[in-house]
Amino acid sequence: MMRLFDEHTLRQVTTLDGLWTLTAEDMAYPFLVPGVWERIPALTTWRGVAEIERTVVIDKPGHVLLRFGGVSHTATVWWDGEKVGWHYNAFTAFEVLLKDVQAGVHTLRVTVDNRFTKESLLHVPNDYYTYGGINRPVELHALGAARICRMAFSCTETGEGAYLAKVNVQVQALEDCAAMQLHVAAAGGEAMAEVPTLKEDETACVTVQFPVSGVQKWDIRQGRLYDLSAKLLADGRIMDDLIDRVGFRTVEVRGEDMLLNGRKVFVKGFNRHEDHGQFGCALSVDAMMDDIHLILDSGANSIRTCHYPNDPRFLDLCDAMGLLVWEENHARAIDIHPEGFDEVCAIVNEEMVTQHVNHPCIYTWGILNECESETEFGREVYRKQLEQLRRLDPTRPVTFASCRFFTDICLDLVDIASFNIYPLWYHSEPAADYATRLAAWMDENGAKDKPIIFSEFGAGAIAGFHDPFGRAKWSEERQGDILDAQLTAILGMERVSGAYIWQFADVKVAEEWAYSRPKTQNNKGIVDMYRRPKMSYAVVKKHFKG
Repeated sequence: MMRLFDEHTLRQVTTLDGLWTLTAEDMAYPFLVPGVWERIPALTTWRGVAEIERTVVIDKPGHVLLRFGGVSHTATVWWDGEKVGWHYNAFTAFEVLLKDVQAGVHTLRVTVDNRFTKESLLHVPNDYYTYGGINRPVELHALGAARICRMAFSCTETGEGAYLAKVNVQVQALEDCAAMQLHVAAAGGEAMAEVPTLKEDETACVTVQFPVSGVQKWDIRQGRLYDLSAKLLADGRIMDDLIDRVGFRTVEVRGEDMLLNGRKVFVKGFNRHEDHGQFGCALSVDAMMDDIHLILDSGANSIRTCHYPNDPRFLDLCDAMGLLVWEENHARAIDIHPEGFDEVCAIVNEEMVTQHVNHPCIYTWGILNECESETEFGREVYRKQLEQLRRLDPTRPVTFASCRFFTDICLDLVDIASFNIYPLWYHSEPAADYATRLAAWMDENGAKDKPIIFSEFGAGAIAGFHDPFGRAKWSEERQGDILDAQLTAILGMERVSGAYIWQFADVKVAEEWAYSRPKTQNNKGIVDMYRRPKMSYAVVKKHFKG
């Protein structure tokens, strides 16, 4: 399942998760989807192009939709030997629509490429690993003459427990369709709207509004959710349906404060990669839930999804558990100059927002972590992408995480000003002095009257390496000492609105980064790759729960 609930009651949906066959280097292997081929011993470090294949049985002729939650990183889709789709980027979903498919047994094959090439503009040798495989679920949908593509929900508070709900619904005709009706409902409120006559392949966007009352607010540690349902009707007959889960809450930036439901909040949490020592970037829901239990136990209230859109099932868990999420596009400290970079990022931004906009846990969108925000060229790139995010979703603030210390020229473009800092790890200036000095500079260079978040800070520790007397770098003791000083400084600053530790768990990195990353891992996690806590876990828990 793509989500942790049924998205349809009428539309027939079949999971294609399970056993496929992967062929690489002229060898065939059983392959479990979702999954990455690095779990196969012979392919642990392999980078290349693989064929991943299975048969699909179609019971009745008609239109079919293939939904891929994620393929890492480039996918070419073949149906009975014919190329039918292509997608780039490991961390957003895509669809392939097949019309007039005949009943019978068909072959579905996906050519998967995880190589670093001039075309893989976002997937480059980096401080995390680019896995190969079908890393998120796959589904097959049987469709009729028209379908509901997606919904975008927002709400405005009108009184205690009362809201005006607004829903934008996109409808697509797969055949010529006469006028249809759309019924949308949530939390006891509902509305009907007319869908105009559509010719084959035409789409229409329909907006409905309706009041709701007596709802409970979504809030931190209070994941109160409501079903949002849409039904597409023709002559009183339901043609298609779509269900999502939403929360009623407001997010606002007011001066130096971030407000959730009108109340000032301080976000404290972790940067978290989708990476696991056993599963790679294809985590099971059980593993996701284990992470959330540890994060909640530490006293955190938020997660930053570094550095790409996350699995919607993980976001579903954050919705249900009341964890705030900073979600960002896929671009970390990379060259932003190549031809085509703007176009690739624009696609990722649109896919991220349109696919995840209904998650109440997401309180801000981010872009371009640690990119070229100190130059005029970079400023124009940031400006265009931030404006795009605001057009796609005007209900949430936008930000980016900078490391251009005392040189950044883009802080005036954002709603929340954010910096990644590592005092006592990459330099020796005391944490309190450095954080205070940087925040003062930020106020003079675009961050005045805006919230400030320290979006990364931390220190490395090789799990199991102890030095209780010398407290050497890379020891668990030294990591705890540094995090203790950093947290004392940052959590004690009235000017700061949030703090994200780098990072939750150790992650695998590209081989090209091994010279500065012992064990070819980014070892700054407070738990190791298998989620075994280091000594710093207790240090963080003391501060977050203090």
